[in-house]
Amino acid sequence: YRFKHALLQDAAYASLLRSTRQQVHKQVARLLETHFPDIVETQPELVAHHYTEASLPALAVDYWQRAGQQAVQHSANAEAVAHFTQGVELLAMLPETSERTQHELTLHLALGVALAATKGFGDLEVEHAYGRAQALCQQAGDTPQLLTALFGLWRYYNTRAELQTARTLAEQALSLAQDQHDTALLLVAHWMLGQTLFWLGEMSLTRAHLEESTTLYDARQQHTLAVRYGTDPGVTCRAYAATTLWLLGYPEQARRRGHEAVALAQELSHPFSLGLALLHLAWIYQYRREWQSAQEWAEALIALATEHGFPLWLAEGTMVRGWALAMQGQGAEGIAQMRQGEAAFQATGGRVSLTYNLAQRLEAHRQVGQTEAGRAVLTDVLGLVDQSGERLWEAELYRLQGELHLARTTEHPIEAETSFQQALDIARRQQAKALELRAAVSLTRLWHQQGKHAAARQVLGDVYRWFTEGFDTVDLREAKALLEELKG
Repeated sequence: YRFKHALLQDAAYASLLRSTRQQVHKQVARLLETHFPDIVETQPELVAHHYTEASLPALAVDYWQRAGQQAVQHSANAEAVAHFTQGVELLAMLPETSERTQHELTLHLALGVALAATKGFGDLEVEHAYGRAQALCQQAGDTPQLLTALFGLWRYYNTRAELQTARTLAEQALSLAQDQHDTALLLVAHWMLGQTLFWLGEMSLTRAHLEESTTLYDARQQHTLAVRYGTDPGVTCRAYAATTLWLLGYPEQARRRGHEAVALAQELSHPFSLGLALLHLAWIYQYRREWQSAQEWAEALIALATEHGFPLWLAEGTMVRGWALAMQGQGAEGIAQMRQGEAAFQATGGRVSLTYNLAQRLEAHRQVGQTEAGRAVLTDVLGLVDQSGERLWEAELYRLQGELHLARTTEHPIEAETSFQQALDIARRQQAKALELRAAVSLTRLWHQQGKHAAARQVLGDVYRWFTEGFDTVDLREAKALLEELKG
């Protein structure tokens, strides 16, 4: 039928008896299935719509699920959320059976992935979807799906910086995977535990778990895992391994691994995974104090996030770009962007990495001479460290605290020295050689000014001699120049 106006079509449709409408919708759905398989394949939501309007929920649910899965594969996550939600709502109309339980479980797991992409890992709707999936797994006795539900809940708590809860879930998942002797489940469980340990600042354990996960990964056999878990495990583990390697004192290996993560994500054509890889590569250049490169990768992340509607990656990219601008002399604009990114990040439910991002704003305030604003940020961020247990950047926070003490007064450097020593102790405990070097440089400068040349040479020389690569980076160049000055 053709109508001159949509209102005429609506009026004609409304004039049909409900039973007649339902019968016509059923006939259309059957006709599509019988004679138009291409349309069914490419537009399953069309068949789903007709079966829904025909009041045949059992048939409609399958097509809503297929439509949602197809949308996820094309990164049309907002559409996927709508399709999966329709399926869940229709299932409530069906009698309670084991088949319905399994179907609802599948839909909630898929819905969790789509919601995470559109709203962020820490959104309450994500927690609800995976929480319901966990209950259904226990009801159905479905162990493989239970790990997927645990993963979704773990990522929710990890993102919200409830790190001890996240660690417990990750350890539970690893135990479950080991019992099952399943390679794919072990891969995911090591990924989970490695990522949480990263934020807790346990660098050596982080590296071990991430390397184990990477060893188990095979892109050809496990290319569907990105759809199930939201990000590809091979990309994710490489990205986190890159940032871990920098902290452990391997800046060149870190850079190479970061670029490997981006290349793999591009090869897989999975935009959300690419966003994560771009963020970690931008962080690598931020760590290396290479402002222009950090800005370029942050802008690539912002462009990707804008194109695909990823609010989490947009917020993260905005914070890194703001830092880069501030460090290159655009203080007011840069700090404004960092604040904007922080607000957008927290709107997604994000909390993990907030201490790191606030520390970067603290550095930006120092760069433009806003020491009081820097001190206010420091008070906030140290409180967050104690609250969440996110200790990844704790050593650097105490080093920056010492620098702020020196900016306030040079007559009483005791507080600064105490802060630098705290930073040094924390970095050594975490085996974070990169942060140990920074703390040693700050302490050495202070002792050099006080005439403690022998102690200064020893504390900096010991950590500098440990390094085997990255001698062209800003931190190592500064350390070398200071050691040369101490010799003179």
